[in-house]
Amino acid sequence: MYQVLRNILFLLEAEKAHYFSMNLLKALCSFPPIRLFLTWWFEVKNTNPTLQLFGLTFKNPIGLGAGFDKNASYLNELETLGFGFVEIGTVTPIAQSGNEKPRLFRLPTDKALINRMGFNNDGVQVIKQRLELYNKRPKKGNVGSHRMIIGGNIGKNKVTPNEEAWRDYEICFNELFDVVDYFVVNVSSPNTPGLRALQEKDALLEILQKLQNNNHTRPLPKPLLLKIAPDLTKEQLEDIAYICKEVKLDGLVSSNTTIDRSSLSGDGQSKAIEIGAGGLSGKPLKKRSDEVLEELIRLTNGEIPVMASGGVFTKKDFQDKIAKGASLVQVWTGFIYEGPGIVKKILAP
Repeated sequence: MYQVLRNILFLLEAEKAHYFSMNLLKALCSFPPIRLFLTWWFEVKNTNPTLQLFGLTFKNPIGLGAGFDKNASYLNELETLGFGFVEIGTVTPIAQSGNEKPRLFRLPTDKALINRMGFNNDGVQVIKQRLELYNKRPKKGNVGSHRMIIGGNIGKNKVTPNEEAWRDYEICFNELFDVVDYFVVNVSSPNTPGLRALQEKDALLEILQKLQNNNHTRPLPKPLLLKIAPDLTKEQLEDIAYICKEVKLDGLVSSNTTIDRSSLSGDGQSKAIEIGAGGLSGKPLKKRSDEVLEELIRLTNGEIPVMASGGVFTKKDFQDKIAKGASLVQVWTGFIYEGPGIVKKILAP
């Protein structure tokens, strides 16, 4: 059934289709009987035990990566679809509109997307208020005793110079501390000019050390993770492993979108040239993201938990990530192509 709906949605511009479909789901879930039915329908029916990681209880290991619900606008609806965790953001201190539209593009032949959104979001204060409301809401129509975990993906504003970037990350960290369960530092998006330069060793150490120092002044520190690009060299990955140990990071998210187009089909590469700049996600990213995952596990001796993403569409894709050492798995593009039942399909016995 979703294949028919997808064909209709794909007639719309990608970003418009995203908001149309999520707003439709939100409208449906505003009726308690429908929400209860959808929660039951998308419930994972197996009896696998819950997962303990970072001192948190995940009802299942499938999450939705950052960038899908940038503004924490659809958390109730995403919980209805069975996700174990959702990462909101990327959040910046000040609201920003992002890059010029159109900025999200489909490559259906390759089951891929290209985006150059540019950290469009409503700003940390507005998003904080939404998270406060979400955390206070009555638990209506939710199946299971464990709630959905919320991660806060934080970044810098486009106008903030890199030498002052740490201030933006700290503002978001302070404001969201009481309303999210874990943090992810995003320095790996290709769509904010100069951002990926912050993945270099010295710049990254400054940001993460300041955040971790702040974190450890709190009675109950929050898990702090770093999201990296799949385009890093072997030497850069070695630096990441060193930083993880030096700063005592709780985990990594591997990986963000790629600027490499070599894994696309001929048709996909032609379309990518027409589209221009942006980060590539989906099926073509799987091979490289798996390679980076394996290398990170090797470099850290498997001592740093990794949330793996990149090309996860099926149960086998999920199992591949777990077999290579991932502790949790995120979907994004797979959700667009496979539909709202993706969690249930992946985790079904």
